[in-house]
Amino acid sequence: MTEAADLLDPAERLDPEGLRALQLERLRNSLRHAYERVPFYRDSFDKAGVHPDDCRSLSDLSRFPFTTKADLRENYPYGMFAVDRDRIRRLHASSGTTGRPTVVGYTEGDLSMWADMVARSIRAAGGRPGDTAHVAYGYGLFTGGLGAHYGAERLGCTVIPASGGMTSRQVTLIQDLRPEIIMVTPSYMLTLLDEFERQGVDPRSTSLRVGIFGAEPWTERMRQEIEERFAIDAVDIYGLSEVIGPGVAQECVETKDGLHIWEDHFYPEVVDPLTGEVLPEGERGELVFTSLTKEAMPVVRYRTRDLTRLLPGTARVFRRMEKVTGRSDDMVILRGVNLFPTQIEEIVLRTPGVAPHFQLRLTTEGRMDSLTVRAEARSGADTTTRDAAARSIAAAVKDGIGVSADVEIVDPETLERSVGKIRRIVDLREKRD
Repeated sequence: MTEAADLLDPAERLDPEGLRALQLERLRNSLRHAYERVPFYRDSFDKAGVHPDDCRSLSDLSRFPFTTKADLRENYPYGMFAVDRDRIRRLHASSGTTGRPTVVGYTEGDLSMWADMVARSIRAAGGRPGDTAHVAYGYGLFTGGLGAHYGAERLGCTVIPASGGMTSRQVTLIQDLRPEIIMVTPSYMLTLLDEFERQGVDPRSTSLRVGIFGAEPWTERMRQEIEERFAIDAVDIYGLSEVIGPGVAQECVETKDGLHIWEDHFYPEVVDPLTGEVLPEGERGELVFTSLTKEAMPVVRYRTRDLTRLLPGTARVFRRMEKVTGRSDDMVILRGVNLFPTQIEEIVLRTPGVAPHFQLRLTTEGRMDSLTVRAEARSGADTTTRDAAARSIAAAVKDGIGVSADVEIVDPETLERSVGKIRRIVDLREKRD
């Protein structure tokens, strides 16, 4: 059952025909804006032999070239901007841990649209004006903290800007300030749950009723664990800095059946990761976005590397994207077998004695690649429990995925974390010619 119509904004009330007409008008304007104001896009379109005027239907977008993260890095820092610098009101940037960072700029209009989309997302998740939102995403150049913050304020919520870290203090704040909403990475939420239990506080006794989790892939099994241990609704939010930040898509609390993409501002496609061919609705591939209303830094057919599929809308007119289960650039090929971190996560989550925090370490032994799964023990797990967990994980990886792996059960809070997330893959393999 959808929300009462008076809680939806005008775009959420559009019929499919009205939505497609709005998308086409905005798409044509955005392509023209990018072509006229960004030298990269002018050159890219010209080389591909297309012009914004060639876009006469939504399907014509497939004729335009892709944009990649490498393109953004090559135009660092301001080469992708489509407005004069004096119109930029904020800058965000990626961490740059895997190369030169990507910088994203926002006009006043961009910031307002972003706040609107996060507010819409929080409302779809079950939040309401007057609620208090505990924001435990990292603040700073990372888009999570400030994106959630201004969206919650736009909806009419009181915001607790907790940011990340100081886990014991976060537990105290939640107990004392009694927020209804928490916005955080799912892996850090589980760290908070462990801290509640370490302090002898029942996580189910808190005031929280909605958790909005994003910034990393997470599985249905992780949702079940969070909901059961905390007695809340756990819903997914999706976004990425290059497109806007959090608030590109949101799971509706009444259905929890995938994330409705806010298609009035972000036009999605799913393509074959290898060929770039647009795939029919329902087929799994790589998610691609074109911004429809961004001013400072429009993106045209940006390849996210996230793997998902598009599905018809249910709780909203907008199409849904299935939960992201991995990234095309996170796929590990180990001795001829393809595996994703989420496959390991499923195994770790159902193993007694270990927390849902793990890391994959890839090394070279002789001429062969080797995998070690490092998983954190739950607080209080003894040596016997840890040894049994290691054997269970190794057997499940072998039986379920088809590769042999060493397993190390490490102490709680041992694995390196950044902005509330654990680095899932550490590739130490020798480079071969």
